[in-house]
Amino acid sequence: MTTHFPAAAGMARRTALLALPLAVLGAAGCSTGDTNTRSDAAAPRQLLTIAAADRRPAPGIRGETLTGEPVALADYHGKIVLLNVWGSWCAPCRAEAPALQKVHQDTRDQGVVFLGINTRDASQRNALAFEKDYGITYPSLWDPDGRQLLKFKGTVSPSAIPSTIVIDREGRIAARALKALTETELRELLAPVLKEG
Repeated sequence: MTTHFPAAAGMARRTALLALPLAVLGAAGCSTGDTNTRSDAAAPRQLLTIAAADRRPAPGIRGETLTGEPVALADYHGKIVLLNVWGSWCAPCRAEAPALQKVHQDTRDQGVVFLGINTRDASQRNALAFEKDYGITYPSLWDPDGRQLLKFKGTVSPSAIPSTIVIDREGRIAARALKALTETELRELLAPVLKEG
């Protein structure tokens, strides 16, 4: 048996059904997976600081920046690296971009290097426009298919965008965040590693 809805009621129902997944995605940031890290019950896991004795080496990511220069994480050994995963299509990435640039400017004289990983963008043009719009001056690795991001399996889900990883001076993962960060949160994530001198 088929149920028939008046045209207006059917259209309203279809619109409501289509809007539901978009609302869920909006509430979860840009992430399309790893729902455990996005629930209220798991909120403390979104920000994680790792004790020095428990840190693992960061994977050896490498490739080209959005402007075509070669870049490798190993190039920054001996420095603190803040690695931010982003996409121009991601609203929370746009929200945190000014804070990232501000903290980058404020900490570069303390031996902190910022490096982005741009992922799942349709074109480099979109990513470069994002950097121009937000005044981003640190480089980003072009990783449209997420191959470099996959090397962080177990630390960051490939679908957790935006996410941020702090790598200590010895090349080990010291902290990670699975959400857009405020300026205060960025500084708090870096502070313990900066104190390690």
